[in-house]
Amino acid sequence: MAQRTNNNRGGRAPTPPAKRTAEGLRDQLRSMHGASYGRYKSLSGNWAFDGFTLEVQKVQPDPYAPASRCEVRVDAEHAGFPSDLWSNPVRARGLAGALVRAVHRRLRDSRLSVDAGRQQVLDRSSCQIVDGTVVLRLGIDMPGRGRSIDGKQAEQALCRDLPDAVEQGLRWHTADQQRVREFVDSIEDTDALRRQLPERNLVAFVADGAILPRRSGIDDRPLQQAVPFSSPESLRTEFDLPNRGRVSGMGIAEGISLIVGGGFHGKSTLLRALEHGIYDHVPGDGRELVVCREDTVKVRAEDGRRVNRVDVSPFVSHLPTGTDTSDFSTDNASGSTSQAASIVEAVEAGSKALLLDEDTAATNLMIRDARMQELVAKDSEPLTPFLDLIRPLYDRHRVSTVMVMGGSGDYMDVADRVLMLDSYRCYEVTDRARGLASTPTGRHREADTFPDIRSRVPDPRSIDTDRPKVRSRGTDALTLGQTTVELRAVEQLVDPAQVTGIGLALVNCARSGLLDGRRTVREVLDAFDAEVTKRGVHAVDDRYVGDFAVPRRFELAAALNRLRTLRVGAFRE
Repeated sequence: MAQRTNNNRGGRAPTPPAKRTAEGLRDQLRSMHGASYGRYKSLSGNWAFDGFTLEVQKVQPDPYAPASRCEVRVDAEHAGFPSDLWSNPVRARGLAGALVRAVHRRLRDSRLSVDAGRQQVLDRSSCQIVDGTVVLRLGIDMPGRGRSIDGKQAEQALCRDLPDAVEQGLRWHTADQQRVREFVDSIEDTDALRRQLPERNLVAFVADGAILPRRSGIDDRPLQQAVPFSSPESLRTEFDLPNRGRVSGMGIAEGISLIVGGGFHGKSTLLRALEHGIYDHVPGDGRELVVCREDTVKVRAEDGRRVNRVDVSPFVSHLPTGTDTSDFSTDNASGSTSQAASIVEAVEAGSKALLLDEDTAATNLMIRDARMQELVAKDSEPLTPFLDLIRPLYDRHRVSTVMVMGGSGDYMDVADRVLMLDSYRCYEVTDRARGLASTPTGRHREADTFPDIRSRVPDPRSIDTDRPKVRSRGTDALTLGQTTVELRAVEQLVDPAQVTGIGLALVNCARSGLLDGRRTVREVLDAFDAEVTKRGVHAVDDRYVGDFAVPRRFELAAALNRLRTLRVGAFRE
């Protein structure tokens, strides 16, 4: 008889493979206590719990590596959420936002972590509702003592904390049902309100009673005891919403709107609320019914940014170097050329509403008053101020502008309406402004039209598609392989998960052929949006196991335009 070889040099019988159940996972973690850290890899795969499935997708190789990743799937029958809570993509996103925050609260003191976000409710990979099934993605720092396994803490996290969070946070019968419904209804109302703006020829809406000030520059929660917003009577309008019914507030019509007032009286606070009006907010944020058109883009000056083959000739007629400003590139843009490029790029990407604040704008691109026109002849000044292009931009391209302006009364000449902030209270002063504007200043207009935007065709070879590492540095920068994309000036980014989503989406657009060397920038963005509508988060990346949020097309375009490896192959008129 052949002798059986015993490979167990320690003399102990080998541990039989655990059954892939909750009890089996518990037994395996106990048996692994004190073993080499690398044995955690044996946990990979699916484990059947009572009411849900846990999939361990990625295990960190050592205690100092990024957290391990796992996915929880609770089927629709066990989760039990009424179908009206996930009957359309907007309500499903709202339900996911409510549930991921509930789980986050339960796991606050655990080794498990979930990307719940803050005040904005984004379409996140961390929680998705698929035909009533709840899919939750989490991270876990697998516990160790040095380089050995701490099986007791791992058991606590995976076999106690996680089932408790799932039971209490992802099931209808244990949920705070009123809170969940209010959350979902609020998201649906905000989305419905935003969708009605173009039908009413409005750029934005600010509800009566909204709380606009935030606690601080690093705390986006509402300021306590802030002055509630109240619309000027002349601008008050009403909307009927699916759940709240009729609401009233200030409607900002298409065209050119100025926000004026003394320093520290709330001008920039109002504009920042409008910047974030492209997002839905959690109930209690104060800005639930502060909305902008979904194609609104905030623009600013950005010294040092890269610009690649952008037609900035509407703003810059010529340069002393002889550079062709209709096909302008630089690795180190000035404030004026960067702002000019950002405006053109936003319109190229499909924006129909721009937001600007004089505090972050290039002064020499914004204004040139009568005295300066008299002193410096136009032949010697290549810049055409935005003041003279803002009206042609709307008249020819239907691109509206909402702008904070406290330093130049010349903008009263072109404004359709003027709002004044005084101690955080809003007044319409259009008639008074027009009266002041009727007095000639001697200034003459320097442009009568805004030419068509030249559509660029990006080269897909600009983006490394060989699975480059994608990392966010907060909302300030994206690391894409060996390249860093500076995003600090893209002010409508609110969450690092969006930055990760941008990096993944750029790679996927190049790899899948959406960015193919024939489509223009806008056509690439249209194709990406269509994929998101069809496939949701999987349109961004269907294999990435980390956290990301679906980016908006305009931030995706902003990152593409700031990519230092970007090459533009051609223009299409």
